[in-house]
Amino acid sequence: MIIYTTQSFKTRYKETDQMGFVHHSNYLNYFEMARIEWLSRIGFSYADMELQGIVMPVVSAKINFISPAYFDNSLKIELTIHDIPQSTIKIYYSILNEIEKELANGSTTLAFLKVKTKRPVRCPQSLLEIIESL
Repeated sequence: MIIYTTQSFKTRYKETDQMGFVHHSNYLNYFEMARIEWLSRIGFSYADMELQGIVMPVVSAKINFISPAYFDNSLKIELTIHDIPQSTIKIYYSILNEIEKELANGSTTLAFLKVKTKRPVRCPQSLLEIIESL
């Protein structure tokens, strides 16, 4: 099992709604931010993978809202991966505030897709090697 916690970040005013809550649509952006940060931290370049003709579209997303986040909250995201990726990778997320209270959790499933054929492919070997070494 892989567990990674992101750097803390502050919610921005533009991310809030009329009620003063961080709008629900931002949580998927936070999940993406955590994925990209984790990939970078483990030394894997998403940009290089795209140059090789493979992309990772989100094919499933789930979010459970527990408690609201507000403007200027300091948040971090705990990312967890339970299984070695095949043609998809499922990532679980927990969004925590500055006192470690869980505000939301969820998951995304991403497919590895060959751009030219628009067909699923296996996880790139370079990413598998990194994940298996963790």
